[in-house]
Amino acid sequence: MIGSRRGRNDATALAHWHLAARIAAIGFLAVVIQESVISQISIFGVSADVTPLVVMAVGLLCGSMAGAIAGFGVGLFVDLALVQTLGVTSLLYIAIGYWCGRLHEVRDPAHGLVPLALGAAATATAGVGMALIQFLLGIDAPVSALLLQQILLTVLVNTLIALPVYELVRRFVWPALPPDPRRRRRRAYTTPGLSPLREPSERLGGQAPGSAA
Repeated sequence: MIGSRRGRNDATALAHWHLAARIAAIGFLAVVIQESVISQISIFGVSADVTPLVVMAVGLLCGSMAGAIAGFGVGLFVDLALVQTLGVTSLLYIAIGYWCGRLHEVRDPAHGLVPLALGAAATATAGVGMALIQFLLGIDAPVSALLLQQILLTVLVNTLIALPVYELVRRFVWPALPPDPRRRRRRAYTTPGLSPLREPSERLGGQAPGSAA
């Protein structure tokens, strides 16, 4: 019994490390691709920013703790890559990853357009939050109508690519995700013949218990 329990613990720890490695890899790739490629492409006068979308996707798929850790790591890497005040982006991305993860844990949203709405909210949080923090820190970044327009356009562009980014992240981390018992329960309630709400006679093909064919 002790050996089997230890084996389960080792398997769980290995699964957690596997998931952490995949999240770290997707976060690293997101920042590298963002700063080397995507930031050079202008759409409606602004560039898309996939980093808050990746943090949003990790939180929505893996939960609040994984989302917050991913937000801290991705934000710190962004600050280092852009040579800006360390911790500013991390603070915003921690909030994005955590609250998207809380939505996953509390509501477990299944609607296909949820990443679309969360992508817009994450981008708006990152843009407005960055402008506000820079203003409070006294950094030379004047708050103006032009800045607001750039934030709105970035939110629009990110909303258009939120679903593809979410799908890419999902495909990358899904093999390492632990099974979610809520999905099994939902499948039991929605699959014909498996619902516990049905009468025993219905689950047995319409025959009452003890009746002959």
